[in-house]
Amino acid sequence: MDSNFENKIRFDKRTTIDKMNKILNILLLTLAPVLANAQAVDNFMRSSGRIYVVIAVMLVIFFGLILYIIKIDRKISKLRKGIPD
Repeated sequence: MDSNFENKIRFDKRTTIDKMNKILNILLLTLAPVLANAQAVDNFMRSSGRIYVVIAVMLVIFFGLILYIIKIDRKISKLRKGIPD
């Protein structure tokens, strides 16, 4: 009886992995045209000089997230100091 249960678990894991593989393959095949089009957009952005605007916006967002994380870390550190061990 235990071997049947173990076989069922193995079978369930295999079917789950197979389903995940199918979903991943469908997702990749769906995104392939989008990725191919990204090169055309990149070439357009470079030729018109807009790539620098995109990079600037990305940097502002990135640094904003870093500052936000530092701010939260400081608040957590203050809370930890206030809590006795």
